[in-house]
Amino acid sequence: MAENAQTFRLLRLFPFFGKGNAAIASDRVKKSRKLGLVFWLAVSWLSLCLLATISTNFITFPDPLSQDYAALSAPWTMEHLMGTDNLGRNMFSRVIFGAATSFKIAFTSPFIGMGLGLILGMCAGYFRGRVDSTVSIFIDSILAFPNIVLAIAILFYAGANLTNLVLVIAFYTIPQFTRISRANTMLYAQREFVVAARAQGASHIRILFRELLPNVIVPVAAYSLLIMSFTIALEGTLSFLGVGLPPPDPTWGQMISEGVEELEEDAFISFVPAAFMFLTILSLNLMGDRLRQFTDVKASSA
Repeated sequence: MAENAQTFRLLRLFPFFGKGNAAIASDRVKKSRKLGLVFWLAVSWLSLCLLATISTNFITFPDPLSQDYAALSAPWTMEHLMGTDNLGRNMFSRVIFGAATSFKIAFTSPFIGMGLGLILGMCAGYFRGRVDSTVSIFIDSILAFPNIVLAIAILFYAGANLTNLVLVIAFYTIPQFTRISRANTMLYAQREFVVAARAQGASHIRILFRELLPNVIVPVAAYSLLIMSFTIALEGTLSFLGVGLPPPDPTWGQMISEGVEELEEDAFISFVPAAFMFLTILSLNLMGDRLRQFTDVKASSA
């Protein structure tokens, strides 16, 4: 009875789910109660970082570009919570504003890649045959190019700005989203509610968007957290190599690169942004991996 009640509540909240879809979602709601302490620690860290970046719109932080020549490579003080770099710039402000840049890219690039990957993956997994072969060739072609090398070439000729950086990184998230959506579409296409819809004469568009999409998007959205960690790492790598966002706008990768020359005397200049990047990527990976376990199609069908 409790299981039926849960399914009924989901049907009222999301009527487009369909009965079979709501039952699957009900199972996921039950599983989500057992995410574990590590998951919530990761959520806490990411929430703290997001609040810090959002607060820059309401709270006055020290100017991340202002140089204090009287406090070059200064230690941590009340005035400079994380010290200053070799140009006297406030490390705390630079880390926070650098986080804002990383999160802009981390949210925007996967969103674009997920939209394109969902369309390609669902069409490939549902129609199969030539459509599947064509999509597979396209995805394999993308993966054939070393992502760092091609990204450097594109940014070098097109210009290293936020828009181009987002589009380049989004381009490299398409294969991952396509593959995960294709795999889930192939498995869900054999479920009873899809077979029933097909038997009732439902069009391909109706089946794709009404029956398959609400289910496929759940594991894909969970997987997007892992992709977000990839985008932050790739942006940091490109900035470290000098082809990311140009100065003066701070980014974590750029800050790490600027501190390399001072590693022997002032290692904290690179260590602070590297620590923030590490904890953020780790948190996204932990959250994404945990959510992926609870949205796994095979586990749900067991």
